[in-house]
Amino acid sequence: MPVPALTVEAATVAEEFADTVSRIENGQLGFPLPGSGLTSERFAALRGVAESGLCTARLVEGHVDATAILAELEGSPPSPGQLWGVWAAEPPGEGLTAVQKGAGWVLNGLKQYCSGAHSCTHALVTAREGESRRLFAARVDQAGCRPVEGTWQAVGMAGSDTPDVRFTDVPAAPVGGPEAYVRRPGFWHGGIGVAACWHGGAVAASRVLREAAAGRIEPHTDAHLGAVDVQLYAAGVLLERAAEEIDADPLDGRGEARLRAMRVRGFVESVCREVLDHVGRATGAGPLCHDTAHARTVADLSVYIRQHHAERDLAGLGAFLARPEGER
Repeated sequence: MPVPALTVEAATVAEEFADTVSRIENGQLGFPLPGSGLTSERFAALRGVAESGLCTARLVEGHVDATAILAELEGSPPSPGQLWGVWAAEPPGEGLTAVQKGAGWVLNGLKQYCSGAHSCTHALVTAREGESRRLFAARVDQAGCRPVEGTWQAVGMAGSDTPDVRFTDVPAAPVGGPEAYVRRPGFWHGGIGVAACWHGGAVAASRVLREAAAGRIEPHTDAHLGAVDVQLYAAGVLLERAAEEIDADPLDGRGEARLRAMRVRGFVESVCREVLDHVGRATGAGPLCHDTAHARTVADLSVYIRQHHAERDLAGLGAFLARPEGER
């Protein structure tokens, strides 16, 4: 069965993804590993890609996150020309199972939310091995991995190409031991990298407001711009502080990585919502109806920040604070 063609938007994002990875490989663009002493540069690079396009940022963030995970769990690094994703969502449903077959492993089942499904050559995927969850590296540009047509109906983040993928006897190599993926310090560092992308999207969404304020003297517009600037500045400072803390304790010897990530993600998500609200109230329907790039950014950011699970994640933060060593 032929694989359906990508939409024009998704095809454009796939080209931008490949071009960005090529620039990383030839040294034009740097994404230092988290905890390397240059984490602020990593977050700034993610923010910069996101300012240009959130769907592209989603795929680039997956590739550089895979690189960091492989380094942390002593896996083989990506080779030139490879495009990696991290397909680790675990919503209710069928999911993937991993079984040993001969000297290796194979993956079977359905994986949901596979960003870059038609453009990634490789992915790190979570799968169940008995009662444990484990991470595997797999080549996904092969016949055994089939994106399921019709499973990505998004308007926002449409270009991220994130359908379900059906795995059928796909060879895979374990990366780390059971539960190593979520127990490593970098799991939380990576979550802050996603928040850096959100921040970049909010900066992009704010441009029409800045342009509107520069084009006319109107106190309400100025007030909205002032409120947006405060929020974006605070989020930027928080990301810088988080980067400094990660570099000071990359292996999480002080046990603060989880709390830090929950706080940063919760705050940056709230900033994005505030920015979208202020920009919309200040500029009205005009940019949403007549500025394609702005309308796409607003739609994309509204979906992307839902990787933060709203009150569920805030409840997790509150429970961690209230009962750090007890029942939550």
